[in-house]
Amino acid sequence: MNQEEIAAMREEYGSRELHSADMATDPIVQFEQWFNDARNAQLHEPNAFTLSTVGLDGYPESRTVLMKFFDASGFVFYTNYGSAKAKEIAATPKAAILFPWLPLERQVRITGSVEKVSSLESLKYFASRPRESQIGAWVSDQSSVIDSRALLLNKMAELKAKFKGGDIPLPSFWGGYRIIPQRIEFWQGGKGRVHDRFRYTKDNKDTKDETPSNNWLLERLAP
Repeated sequence: MNQEEIAAMREEYGSRELHSADMATDPIVQFEQWFNDARNAQLHEPNAFTLSTVGLDGYPESRTVLMKFFDASGFVFYTNYGSAKAKEIAATPKAAILFPWLPLERQVRITGSVEKVSSLESLKYFASRPRESQIGAWVSDQSSVIDSRALLLNKMAELKAKFKGGDIPLPSFWGGYRIIPQRIEFWQGGKGRVHDRFRYTKDNKDTKDETPSNNWLLERLAP
């Protein structure tokens, strides 16, 4: 495929418009509405998002992970605490995430700080995972260099035998992180690339006369 063919790849957006009157006062309520729309549209893995962190070498790093819970306190995912992203978060506990719901001509961008969830939260989620996924958490020394896939499969077989007939304990090196949002942007594709963008920014001011409802400031952005 040549440069001209790639440059010509485009789809026209504009199946709907987004107005300030459409936006909830609370961005978490707005997110829940859009997330439910994505689920009802039967999008593939609507809880998948791109997680971007600051690499230890200063370069940005991105990968796709799965959101497992969200509420007013933030957005939760789980991983190995020895993974590259965990080390990056330990060094710089800030992240940006992106939900790309492209069939709905929508995306949600979230930026905020990151903290570990409690051990109790991690245990509760770990216990809900399929047994093979629980074993998988024990198998992988995530992000480390390995010689072959066969090593992973052999370790998987060993752990299946070890834990046969019993509960699988939560690994001490595995658990959750919560992204605490500071900014949340909702993007709706628009006709002629005149997209609709609304950004909520957490208002940390103490002055009541300048603090918007629910401590969030809502602004429309140019596309």
